[in-house]
Amino acid sequence: TECVSGCVCPEGLFDDGRGGCVEEKDCPCTHNNQWYSSGQKIKVDCNTCTCQKGVWSCTDHVCYGTCMIYGSGHYITFDGKFYDFDGNCEYVATQDFCGDKKSSGSFSIITENVPCGTTGVTCSKAIKMFLGKTELKLENKEYKEIQRDVGDDVLYWNRTVGLYLVIEASNGVMLIWDKKTTLFIKLSPDYKGKVCGLCGNFDDKSNNDFTTRSGLQDTNALTFGNSWKQSPMCPDVEEVIRPCDLKPHRRSWAEKECSIIQSEVFEICHSKVDPIPFYEACVHDACSCDSGGDCECFCSAVAAYAQECTKAEACVFWRTPDICPIFCDYYN
Repeated sequence: TECVSGCVCPEGLFDDGRGGCVEEKDCPCTHNNQWYSSGQKIKVDCNTCTCQKGVWSCTDHVCYGTCMIYGSGHYITFDGKFYDFDGNCEYVATQDFCGDKKSSGSFSIITENVPCGTTGVTCSKAIKMFLGKTELKLENKEYKEIQRDVGDDVLYWNRTVGLYLVIEASNGVMLIWDKKTTLFIKLSPDYKGKVCGLCGNFDDKSNNDFTTRSGLQDTNALTFGNSWKQSPMCPDVEEVIRPCDLKPHRRSWAEKECSIIQSEVFEICHSKVDPIPFYEACVHDACSCDSGGDCECFCSAVAAYAQECTKAEACVFWRTPDICPIFCDYYN
């Protein structure tokens, strides 16, 4: 009807979203707000995706699941649900003794939580790993093995990788511990939907992760967490603790230190891993560790975000001689 000023691609070519025109076979793809040219590959978890004519084509390997427990009661389940739970007791992190199959389980991982600081938040102090008839107790930067009378023989290996102690078992269970308050549990795909505990059920759906010990689904992290305590003698957690409200003089320091997570230092990761829950967890931890070790709490919280960034292939060099230094010569 009338001319409209502007640019259009010539017949047969397509706008590539970056100001150019390409043939259909060269159309780019996007992932996490980044453009990729045709033929480029990216890794998503354990799968490789290739950009083909503007559409991602991915391999469909079934990946290991990872649950992360860190700092003052922060949990990220196998299915990616982020929640906080501050219980002062021993809790089932994950196990395959679930529901009707009670007798056929092969492993159980228990986390012992103790108060860290005076506000009432708790950190993981010790971990018990039951593999068949072997019990491993990880505490005070080392582990010891206890042999019990009942159960099968499950082989396991241990090794140190940088800061972490890694225990890998022949039944597809791996535990990675930083010898402080951070714990990663990795499970092979065979356990999908067959585990229970604070780490959820590993069925690729995060909306049903709050399944209590009795098998009921809950929406409340406290009810869910309380159901997984090992001893009925432990008190239930009745309320969510907000350490920055209890120690307001620490809030500004905590916010200033933790702002590194939202700063340009981590910029390449922001579009891949949402920084907000990690920032909030960091502020929570920096407020709560008020009886010594506050820098350790802050560093563990930032390291947790850095670890998720690395998983998303955004490698960030955030440690400096002033911020959470690590003496690599010592650890190597």
